[in-house]
Amino acid sequence: MIVENEKEIAKALYDDLSKPEFEAFISEISNAKSSCELALKELKHWMKPEKAKTSISTFPSSAEIVSEPLGVVLVISTWNFPFLLSVDPVIGAIAAGNAVVLKPSEISPATSSLLVNLFDKYLDKSAVRVVEGAVPETSALLEQKWDKILYTGSSRVGRIVMTAAAKHLTPVILELGGKCPAIVDSNVNLQVATRRIIAGKWQCNNGQACIGVDYVITTKDFAPKLIDALRKELEDCFGRNPMESKDISRIVSLNHFTRLERLLDEDNVSNKIVLGGQRDQNKLRMAPTILLDVPKDSQIMQDEIFGPLLPIITVENVKDSFDAINSKPKPLAAYLFTNDEKLKESFVQNVSAGGMLINDTILHVTVDTLPFGGVEESGMGSYHGKFSFDAFSHKKAVLYRSFNGDASIRYPPYTESKKKLMKALISDGIFGMLLALIGWSKD
Repeated sequence: MIVENEKEIAKALYDDLSKPEFEAFISEISNAKSSCELALKELKHWMKPEKAKTSISTFPSSAEIVSEPLGVVLVISTWNFPFLLSVDPVIGAIAAGNAVVLKPSEISPATSSLLVNLFDKYLDKSAVRVVEGAVPETSALLEQKWDKILYTGSSRVGRIVMTAAAKHLTPVILELGGKCPAIVDSNVNLQVATRRIIAGKWQCNNGQACIGVDYVITTKDFAPKLIDALRKELEDCFGRNPMESKDISRIVSLNHFTRLERLLDEDNVSNKIVLGGQRDQNKLRMAPTILLDVPKDSQIMQDEIFGPLLPIITVENVKDSFDAINSKPKPLAAYLFTNDEKLKESFVQNVSAGGMLINDTILHVTVDTLPFGGVEESGMGSYHGKFSFDAFSHKKAVLYRSFNGDASIRYPPYTESKKKLMKALISDGIFGMLLALIGWSKD
């Protein structure tokens, strides 16, 4: 399906977000294809029962953990990566043997419509269905009983999904977001670091990404150098007039555009712009914008930005940034740029986030051997690769015994001798029980 319809997928992503074709291929189409290929290659291995050790109390016996489908699952996807974040969870759900209902986002209507047509053409309708619509349709779906729900989107709607799921005791995976920080130390290759920040901010759907860099923390002394480097690299990427660049996505809707304007126009925020700030409401285009030391209590530092605005917050010492991050809800991703090995170790130990990446941004989600998911406010549960298969599977415990080795010690009547033998067996194993049999009990 993906291979035969690359152009149609790229066109839908352009219609919804003006997403450049190259970006559409790299960030969505190729990743979805890779997920398919990995599942096809590894599925037999994933499905194989996992051997488990048994205890002396069940001797002789063997045990295994068997993966079985949960049943019928609901996937509610989002608009910023509307193809990948629709298809990727469905791949995991199908691989695990479930039937799936997909509800794509109405904010990306071209991709939503394409998914209906492609799924109808390529997939078994008795196993996979797409339901289009907005709030009423989503609400109607949430009223049904599902065996699992995966939702990608905002924490506000995540709470609604979790509340609805609780009525049926349905387990959920919530892929939310948060304010993902990037700490920049002064001992870095500045050109490489700024390019990678640009890749994790503006090149990544023009900031409209849950794992995108939400804000940067650096020292007061280093901030001017970092801003100058960002200015130069942004011009190299998007030209002197980024509003005319064909290599950057637009804002998805007027509603999101006006939300970003409110963040930018707040008192004591608009005067902190050091680069960019241009906007065109008619074209839903907003230039990469950098702000320096906005007030900590401003809305732009409270809400997830989800757009091309990048505040840079300064601290006296780079280690002070840990406290700044930990004072906020735990993010979906956290980034650190440094050559200091002790700082790397301290960052991993002292900062909690759904995932981390040292000296780059966003690429950790492409590693299929790593789980992708949030923690606390940024979500719960994880998927990608085998984690997707496990997320949509029930791990069934199976113990096998024969009719041999049946000991009367487990059955009534409960005599003192049986009690001593059982206590010895549980405490000290076979050797302890043998000692008890010959009268060398600890009691």
